[in-house]
Amino acid sequence: MPFSDYKTALVTGASTGMGYAIAERLAREGVTVHGVGRNVEGLQKLADACGAIPHVVDVSDTAALTELVSGLEVDILVNNAGVSRAGNILSSNEFDIDEQIDVNLRAALQLARLTLPGMMARNRGHIVNITSIAGHYEFGGHTVYHATKAALHTVSRQLRVDAYGKDVRVTEICPGRIETDIFAKVQKLDPAEAHKRFFADFECPKPEDIADAVAFAIAAPHYVNVGMIEIMPTLQVPGGLRTGTRTEFPSTRG
Repeated sequence: MPFSDYKTALVTGASTGMGYAIAERLAREGVTVHGVGRNVEGLQKLADACGAIPHVVDVSDTAALTELVSGLEVDILVNNAGVSRAGNILSSNEFDIDEQIDVNLRAALQLARLTLPGMMARNRGHIVNITSIAGHYEFGGHTVYHATKAALHTVSRQLRVDAYGKDVRVTEICPGRIETDIFAKVQKLDPAEAHKRFFADFECPKPEDIADAVAFAIAAPHYVNVGMIEIMPTLQVPGGLRTGTRTEFPSTRG
């Protein structure tokens, strides 16, 4: 659909990184953008930059989300908010598990529940879920993060079934290593140190590249649903087999 068919967008995690870039891009296309996040300064910067309407809301607060959308006709929903914790299930605590499920999965489901009926009634809408290659490929650590992103992949597929028969589209954007502040947050590093370690010697996509992908999917003709876009650095590969040797992992069976 052309962007002119859409009036209002809601973008979560809009105060920094990919969410900020997506919100700014949608506003540039003439859509009224409601940016949701916890970072007051980041949301105000977004508002000043593109006129987005800021909402300081924790997406794990379902009551606050319900109040926020109650007066809105949301044509575009971008579920971008996400958190991750270092370590695998062996080192995770109760909060690590609950927070990632609440932010990465439950909030997206609740917002879909709150906005999809209106989209279907108007026969117009697009839900964009930002997942991760962690939802499709296994690599060391971050077990709960992998689980939530894999679940959101399934949600994206299922929403297409739920919206069957209406001009409501669902797109999953599946990023690899993107140059954002997530590594600094997860690894609890100074931003400069995180940039040096994870980005300085790499050519990585920027948040603006993710925003371009979102815009591409939304601007496709109404009869085209872009189901999933996987985006990662050209020199990043997600797969690869590893088999441990007896030397690496001596048998504990005597």
